[in-house]
Amino acid sequence: MQQLTIFMDIESSRSYIDELYSPNQEKIMDALVTLKNSVIGSNRQKSSVIEQGIVPRLLQLMTDDCLDPNIRLEATITIGSLAKGTPENVASLVDQGTTIVLVELLKVVPTGTRLAEACLCALRSIFQQPPAPITALPADMRLLTRLTQIAREGSPTARACVVRILSIWCSGPVEQEALCAAGACAAVAALLASRGFSSPPLARALPALDLLAAMCFENANVSQVALNTRFGDKTIPELLTTLVSRDKPLAIAMGAARCLTFIHRAGALTADDTRVVFGALPCLARLCTKDMPEDIRATAAETLAYLAEVDTSLQRLAAISNHLMSSLADIVNCPSAAAKQGAFKCFASLGANDEDIRKRIIETHGLMVHVVNGMNNPEPSVRLAAVRCLHSLSRSVQQLRTTFQDHSVWRPLMQLLNDSPGTELLTVGSSTLCNLLLEFSPAKEPMLDQGAVEMLCNLTKRPEAALRLNGIWALMNMAFQAEQKVKQRILCCLGTEQMFRLLGDGDTRVIMKTLGLLRNLLSTRHHIDAIMAEYSSQVMQAVIVVLEGSYPAEVKEQALCILGNIGDGEKAKDLIMANEDVLRKLVDYLAHPESKLQEAALFVAGNLVWRGEAGAAARQARLADLGVLRALKLLRARHDAHHLHEKVKTALAQFNDFT
Repeated sequence: MQQLTIFMDIESSRSYIDELYSPNQEKIMDALVTLKNSVIGSNRQKSSVIEQGIVPRLLQLMTDDCLDPNIRLEATITIGSLAKGTPENVASLVDQGTTIVLVELLKVVPTGTRLAEACLCALRSIFQQPPAPITALPADMRLLTRLTQIAREGSPTARACVVRILSIWCSGPVEQEALCAAGACAAVAALLASRGFSSPPLARALPALDLLAAMCFENANVSQVALNTRFGDKTIPELLTTLVSRDKPLAIAMGAARCLTFIHRAGALTADDTRVVFGALPCLARLCTKDMPEDIRATAAETLAYLAEVDTSLQRLAAISNHLMSSLADIVNCPSAAAKQGAFKCFASLGANDEDIRKRIIETHGLMVHVVNGMNNPEPSVRLAAVRCLHSLSRSVQQLRTTFQDHSVWRPLMQLLNDSPGTELLTVGSSTLCNLLLEFSPAKEPMLDQGAVEMLCNLTKRPEAALRLNGIWALMNMAFQAEQKVKQRILCCLGTEQMFRLLGDGDTRVIMKTLGLLRNLLSTRHHIDAIMAEYSSQVMQAVIVVLEGSYPAEVKEQALCILGNIGDGEKAKDLIMANEDVLRKLVDYLAHPESKLQEAALFVAGNLVWRGEAGAAARQARLADLGVLRALKLLRARHDAHHLHEKVKTALAQFNDFT
């Protein structure tokens, strides 16, 4: 029945559609009016018209400056109506070049005309349907200057259209800088000014706030320009501060607080600036409270998370503002994914640095249950936010030992990480694993049973440096004071080839953690001997590679500490004594100008010459012959090494027969 109706619509419209192609301008005009009236309010009619291939003719009529201006206007209005249809309708318009035609028209059509306004309305409708055709609007300074002029001086409709289009278009540094250069900050300031009213009209202010936020996000230069841009006697931050007060509409207060947040995070406003401390922060905390609409609460929580993310003073202030903890706990209970995501992110930010705040968060009623449920949420954004929250809380030693164990948070986390998550979730999740695998965490053993070693070894092979770092870091934590079977499992799974690859990594942090892993593996005397019995040549080669390479001092220090651990083995120390090249390097490092390398070399020497152990006299004689004794005496005489004197004295005391 529906197909029959559509067929009849098409047939009945055939006559006026044919007249769109008439050489008679009056007939074209009549046909356009009929067509426009037929598609207004009807997605079915819009789809029918687009399917009949009429769009190219409408675009032609829009751009023909030989035609009656009213024909061009009606064609543009009709395109604008089609752009308010379904996502498929808009996609078809974009595919047929509609956006490009509208942009080109805006370059030449006089501003202030009805045709220019109709172009802007149509372009806004297209841009509001994701994904917006960003590339169709070039960063052309002449065009952008024209658009920002309309934003300042155009009709209310034209201004609203321009600002909405530009706020969507502004998607990166190129667009931000281009808009700034075209005077967009001044246009925004003019739109935000109340001009005699208690606050600017919503229709004018909201798009302007969205545009300002898009321009300032992570852009220090634009934020600095915004900081200094005035309308009348007020700068943009001062205008924003008046808009975050309780008497302003919620959407305006939210938008203004968001802009202040972005300007602060870009570095233009300091964390102790009154417009942040007494403006943005309390406004956002208030907008999180239970009597606010859910969408406002969700955005406020997420914005507050970003505001306080990196500054401890703001985290502490937010934590005591307007019962925020209970507000966030209530937001987690909201049904929408955006609300849960915002609350989890805010908890994560608040607990990033302060143990007392983390304790308060953990004690928030039922929160850990919500975090566990969040990691099982069907929405990826909620799962990621829940893991971020868990990562922040996992920095607490006390909570690792108690609450985390009570709720077995490792179980859903391991499940998530084994389900091939995206890179961002894998990065945050593996960072959390690093904390859960610390030696005092009760989660360590069950995680091993769930294949944690294999998963972490695979992470060390990823192309992303952050994942390689997290993988090797977690393995290092796992190996600390671990049983021998765990250490053997790590070595077997990682493999010596991969270990050498990691020692040649372009990220120094990865190299440091790889050496840290080796150091933790080679601890406890019988573990050292057992591992060196099987892997001696590979371990010694790894140490030599670092000591001979052009590595930073802190990396070489780790390699020497590994040698020191090997020197503590009952049998393993013989492997060092058998390698004259390593022993000569030891002498060199005892005389090294870098204090930390002297101290690390001293640690090695002390373990090798220790009296009372089998073969000590022979080792002392050999080391004395190679110059270790002399190097120790020289070190004792150095005035710049006084902090090492006690350790040098202890080492020299072992050489009773040689001093």
